[in-house]
Amino acid sequence: MQQPIFYLGPFQGITDVHYRRLFVDYFGGVLKLFTPFFTGIDTENSKSLHTPELNIQLSNPETTIPQLLSKNADELVRFATQCDRIGYHEVNWNLGCPYPRVAKKMRGSGLLPFPDLIDQVLDHYFSNCSVRLSIKCRLGLITEDEFDLLIPVFNRYPITELIVHARTGVQMYKGEVHIVKLKDAFPMIKHPVVYNGDVFNSLSFDTIKSFLPDVSVMMLGRGVLSDPFLASDLKGSAIDKERADHLKNFLTDLFLSRINAGSQAYTGIGKMKELWTYLRWSFDDPIQVWRLVRKSATVQEYMESVNMVFDRFSFTGQGYGKTVEVTKD
Repeated sequence: MQQPIFYLGPFQGITDVHYRRLFVDYFGGVLKLFTPFFTGIDTENSKSLHTPELNIQLSNPETTIPQLLSKNADELVRFATQCDRIGYHEVNWNLGCPYPRVAKKMRGSGLLPFPDLIDQVLDHYFSNCSVRLSIKCRLGLITEDEFDLLIPVFNRYPITELIVHARTGVQMYKGEVHIVKLKDAFPMIKHPVVYNGDVFNSLSFDTIKSFLPDVSVMMLGRGVLSDPFLASDLKGSAIDKERADHLKNFLTDLFLSRINAGSQAYTGIGKMKELWTYLRWSFDDPIQVWRLVRKSATVQEYMESVNMVFDRFSFTGQGYGKTVEVTKD
């Protein structure tokens, strides 16, 4: 059986450069790591890209993929050209973000009902830029049948790979993943397909693989935020360390890395709390864990709350979702 390949999905406010760098050092198991999306690349030397997020001293440009949220063809070219100049040779176009404030502006999944516009952007991009481009998308905005009109558009261009979250935009992250719809579409897709959606634990991984046996690459999101050992475990290369201690050391290094890089205390604590909204589910009492962490307002309070979590509760792992719902469409 072919060993699975995993990517680390992007999460605004969580999977920043500090998280990605330390995740690789502590846990590994992923081949590519995608940055949270960039926007507003309005000039040929955008200040938005002069950031630690793309500092090649902190990120490996061979495994880190910068992502753009945009509906503008020129912006996509500018973004890719500047990333290439920095040292990154592949970028990702976000056609998957489901949040209404994004979709209403015809960005992210909000662009999916307009295959002609997507066609125009891709035609302009590949006519003016040679940087490798992958796409992260959903099956559609309103209905998964929108995907049928998108496939011929994607097929016309030399896309590196197509990362598909098997939901629609309006579903957000709720309800079933439409795995059978994606399976039925496979013969029509010319590009390598990366599966994304509800890979939470060993059970959901096995369920998805039973429906999509030919898929060898998956993007991990909420599952790996809940249990950062997940990728290595699913690859059969479990980390041989006392897990609670290893996780606690990772969290301490992550917090201090953000603070030492200049994050104000409340910003650093806020980002750690965002991570804990997922991480708590891999402890034996998620409600009490969250009550301890969420009330911390200072560096000292946060550090003390984390110490109490690891003193009082057990890290059990693979906690985000115990099953995966699959539609039989």
